[in-house]
Amino acid sequence: MRDPVSLDAYAAFRSRDFRLLLTATGLSNIGIQMLSVAISWDLYNQTHSARVLGAVGFAQVAPSFAFALFAGHVADRYNRRLIMVLAQCLTVTAALLLVSGVRGVAWMYFCLFLNAVTRTFQMPIRGAALPDIVPPEALSNAITWNATVFETANIGGPALAGILLAMSGSRVVYMVQAICALVVLLCFAGIDMRRKHEVQSGSALEGIRFIRDNKLILSAVSLDLFAYLFGGATALLPIYAVDILHAGPRALGWLRAAPSMGAVLMAVTMAHSPKIRKAGPVMLWAVAGFGLATIGFGLSRSIWLSCAMLALTGAFDNISVVLRQSVLQTKTPDFVRGRVMAVNSIFINCSNSLGAVESGWTAAWFGPVLSVAGGGAAAIVVVALCALLSPALRSWEQ
Repeated sequence: MRDPVSLDAYAAFRSRDFRLLLTATGLSNIGIQMLSVAISWDLYNQTHSARVLGAVGFAQVAPSFAFALFAGHVADRYNRRLIMVLAQCLTVTAALLLVSGVRGVAWMYFCLFLNAVTRTFQMPIRGAALPDIVPPEALSNAITWNATVFETANIGGPALAGILLAMSGSRVVYMVQAICALVVLLCFAGIDMRRKHEVQSGSALEGIRFIRDNKLILSAVSLDLFAYLFGGATALLPIYAVDILHAGPRALGWLRAAPSMGAVLMAVTMAHSPKIRKAGPVMLWAVAGFGLATIGFGLSRSIWLSCAMLALTGAFDNISVVLRQSVLQTKTPDFVRGRVMAVNSIFINCSNSLGAVESGWTAAWFGPVLSVAGGGAAAIVVVALCALLSPALRSWEQ
């Protein structure tokens, strides 16, 4: 007889629409990661500037500030599939611009901006759509597999981009990314969201009010925002690959893929394991582990040790991601879920993109090693403060 845990581990895949959404999520993230590697490489080769690499974060975070609340409002009131399709058209447009030969710094920032607009509108819908396309008993399983595929794409994208950069140059990377964008468009067009989501009156600010009043959710998303704001090292990987580890573009691809390797291993383990009961303490320890691994990467001078430390950051990050998504999905009513997911996307984009800005500027002032190691230490301080100030998070059980 097969283990019931193993049977439940694949419950979400019985939904055709979940499989389409999962395929779109995977290919979309492969394309995004390939684009990030190629553009970072092109920008650094053109400018050799840490500030230019850090400023990539501004191009990616600006749409989140400008449109995220409106995107969540739209996700709660209009056809979610249509919005995903229309937003994906922007990514296709940006991909075609890059394939056509656009290489100026301003143009590359513009293409990143278009991709960020797409993510701004799609992220709250992807999260809000899961309960529409999987049965309630499979929701937790769907969240875990969504994180798994997301991180698996993070492995393939950077690694493939690094190999293609070394063999053929960045234009081939942009061509593959354009193909991924077109397939994602087809997947979104094929999703059938049968369940009509509940629509109620309310402003775009309802998501902010809901998170503000729910102390557990507020603590979880705040922990993610501030810990990963300081602890991100991804923006500086081209500097580490070239100037510190003395490697090339292929090594850059593997450095970018290493966090996702760790995340995939952790996600698959979690999918085949019983639900984490003491979720709050586990989340706090996971983010603390992320900070320690970030310090280890910052101080490493070995490519293998660096990859190992980055893999650990991905493993710990995956635990935090799954638990945070779980509390958002299970504690948020459907009529406000799009707006709550939009606010969450602002937190994520702020931590990732502004983290890249923070890393770039501190690296320019103090050097990359102090920037990365200091950021990891700051992440641990954030964990300690959250544990001290948030009884709701400390005591959260699923």
